[in-house]
Amino acid sequence: MKRLILMRHAKSDWSGGGASDHDRTLNPRGRAAAVALGDWLRRHDLIPDQVLSSSATRTGETCIGLALPKGTDTTFTRDLYLASHHDILNVLRGATGGTVLILGHNPGIGICASEIVAEPPQDPQFNQYPTGATLVADFDIDDWQEADWGKAIARHFVVPRAL
Repeated sequence: MKRLILMRHAKSDWSGGGASDHDRTLNPRGRAAAVALGDWLRRHDLIPDQVLSSSATRTGETCIGLALPKGTDTTFTRDLYLASHHDILNVLRGATGGTVLILGHNPGIGICASEIVAEPPQDPQFNQYPTGATLVADFDIDDWQEADWGKAIARHFVVPRAL
């Protein structure tokens, strides 16, 4: 079995004006949400052994807020910055961890979440995939190369406002 955690970055700060989209930071609510999501992951024993994250500042800050254990295999890549759902699946197929967290952006991360599961979670927020939205899904596979659309079983879905 392999476990995927698909997380959209926490709430970003739009007040910076001159900052590029890639360099946009989290706002205070986003920083608090990242901490809450990390606490939720720990409470549910959902700690990833590999993180694959967009290289954007806001995904990096979300990752820091999660406070994952030191030494967690973490890669920041431009390949996940504003990636399509197909790009995200291709990155996932190169993963090596048993539990992999992918940190990305909408619309790609939300579309990936909806396409990767056999049945969506019964949560009205799932289709919007708001900032901080997190899906945990299991695959009955031995290698991430076998991951494909509609093959995952949704186990958890949470948004920061629910925490």
